[in-house]
Amino acid sequence: MPELPVVIVGAGPQGLAAAAHLVERSEDVIVVERGRAPASAVSEWGHVRLFSAWPELTDAAARGLLEPTGWSAPASGYPTGAEWVSDYLSPLARALGDRIRYATTVTGVARQGRDKVVDAGRRSQPFVVHTVDADGLESRILARAVIDASGTWGLPNPAGADGFPAIGETAASDLISYRIPADVSALAGSHTVIVGAGHSATHAVLRLSELARRSPGTRVTWLLRRGSAANVFGGGLGDELPERAALGSRARRVIDDGIVDLVTGFRVAEFRRTDAGLTIVAEDGRAVTDVGRVFALTGFRPDTGMLRELRIDLDPALEAVAGIASEIDPNVHSCGSVAATGARQLAQPEHGLFIVGAKSYGRAPTFLALTGYEQVRSVAAHLAGDHESAARNELSMPDTGVCGGSGDFDDNAGSCCAAPSTLQIGRSPLSVLDPARSLTLETS
Repeated sequence: MPELPVVIVGAGPQGLAAAAHLVERSEDVIVVERGRAPASAVSEWGHVRLFSAWPELTDAAARGLLEPTGWSAPASGYPTGAEWVSDYLSPLARALGDRIRYATTVTGVARQGRDKVVDAGRRSQPFVVHTVDADGLESRILARAVIDASGTWGLPNPAGADGFPAIGETAASDLISYRIPADVSALAGSHTVIVGAGHSATHAVLRLSELARRSPGTRVTWLLRRGSAANVFGGGLGDELPERAALGSRARRVIDDGIVDLVTGFRVAEFRRTDAGLTIVAEDGRAVTDVGRVFALTGFRPDTGMLRELRIDLDPALEAVAGIASEIDPNVHSCGSVAATGARQLAQPEHGLFIVGAKSYGRAPTFLALTGYEQVRSVAAHLAGDHESAARNELSMPDTGVCGGSGDFDDNAGSCCAAPSTLQIGRSPLSVLDPARSLTLETS
């Protein structure tokens, strides 16, 4: 079906880079974007500064498309999400022109005339991409291949530790946010809780710690599900991304200074409303009380609803592309960097379908823009018939300096590659009410 285009779902960093690589290879491409502008998800966290530097945030084919227009790649520095959009992603979208269809939502992808069950002639039929625009007008796009770069931004994980919303979480939704806060000034003098252990949670903790320093009476509590905080602070000097290392170091400092209280092994089971605010109850009965605001930053999960009539292969635990799951599993991944992955690993049972970018990682963390750019470079080469280029790995990933996982989810001893150590949390023990034993627990 060489006369049909490749359809890309999502005009974010990886979707736009995929389009640039296909254009570079003279392939016809259509990008379908739900937002009214490129990289709409990135724009929603535009106030957050990235820990990747500019050289790691632009794609080679995209630079080749932009440079003839007079654009030049920023040589250094760490942009915010908004700067990434304004200085790179928006110019790239303009260069791609009317290949991008904005304010258009993909509602489903299928094989023409065949649902998921039908075997006969499946591979010879084009894809049908079902869409609806902002006015509710439905349409269909025929495609020879589909690249799903729609990301995971629209489906954050709940605060509940078992993967479902905790009891009372939905009812307390007016006091719970699943995004990194931009302006925290309204929280001065109140008690704010952050749930989560990743970089988003760390960003939020640091933003709120600045408020706590300048506004007496402001309390910040950080809840971790794991029994150890060893990996939260990063790899220090062993991290090859300096700003990522600095993020962890700053987080450790606000804990050591007593600005933020850290509670480990706290798995949220329930939210209760009281006259003084929310009470957050853990599965083991501990409770954090008098909470005015909660930021549940526990990661994201992929929405595969649009692919339900296609045959896809996802890891049962991570919901990541099965071909890369073993490389990115945070439960077992050892020290060092995650290997870059290409078309062969990303290929789905449905010939011509590729899931790339953050969505390819499913629920796994640690995704970097560099990884996505290598993914789409390889996929575009494959779709253009350049299988030699598709098979090459042209990227060396920066090391994290820490293990990807912890030896035991319930273990307080530390990570799988660090000696056990005692972590001093703040200047004094944090008191967390344990109604079962009627005493205070020292969090370590």
